[in-house]
Amino acid sequence: MTTKSNTRPVASAARDFLLTDSDFSRVRALIYQRAGIALGEQKREMVYSRLSRRLRELGMSDFTSYLAHLEAQDDSAEWQSFTNALTTNLTAFFREAHHFPLLAEHVKTCAQPVTVWCSAASTGEEPYSIAMTLIEALGSRASNASVIATDIDTQVLEKAATGVYTMEQVSKLPQERLKRFFLKGSGARAGQVRIRPEVAAMVKFGQLNLLAPQWGLKEPFDVIFCRNVMIYFDKPTQNKILQRFAPLMKPHGLLFAGHSENFSYASQPFRLRGQTVYELDARREKGTA
Repeated sequence: MTTKSNTRPVASAARDFLLTDSDFSRVRALIYQRAGIALGEQKREMVYSRLSRRLRELGMSDFTSYLAHLEAQDDSAEWQSFTNALTTNLTAFFREAHHFPLLAEHVKTCAQPVTVWCSAASTGEEPYSIAMTLIEALGSRASNASVIATDIDTQVLEKAATGVYTMEQVSKLPQERLKRFFLKGSGARAGQVRIRPEVAAMVKFGQLNLLAPQWGLKEPFDVIFCRNVMIYFDKPTQNKILQRFAPLMKPHGLLFAGHSENFSYASQPFRLRGQTVYELDARREKGTA
């Protein structure tokens, strides 16, 4: 007989599916294993809302069957859909604006070519903001600069690669930047803008899971943006990722974190440089990534 605690629904309102305590625990364990995301108990409603769409899409009747389907095929394409569904993507152009003047000043002192890794590209606003900053800071030298933009979510990467946004999404940008870096749509594209080709050419998008054994990145980066990602990881996972960042960075490279992230507990290999900005300790002997 199933116990009451094991069949507790996510809310008192009528639902299409039942999310039991056991199912919820399995979801939390699986997304932690796959993506390092530590979901708290308060995320139960979010899990139901997002994964119930997958159940409807697949014609399944309950979460237990869905999770069994996932676990039965370790290489199933549904794993990516599962991960996409549970990934939060909140972004905007020049979000946390205090970072970009520091980025501009830093890259002016860097040897050419300048390379930046944006490790949570989402729908593209952040890596394109980085590219615009590089153009403004480096002038003609920006032609040799590049931005590697990765994310675990393949759906947002597809959106990012189009470089198309609504006028509302760029409404807070100064007119000078709008004119310099965007093309205004007309006809069927009225109300939309597209990133100019010279900006888009600087950014290369690709899927990457920060928990993957190999990242496949060769470049020594001048800057790494990893903003509002670590908050979804527990401390051991955060520290492991920080240790893997270091060998991929040039001496005195900068790591930009999110406004609610603090890596002060990790005395090595970074030291605090400014508000949620960390500098690689050049004296640290590099290991392997």
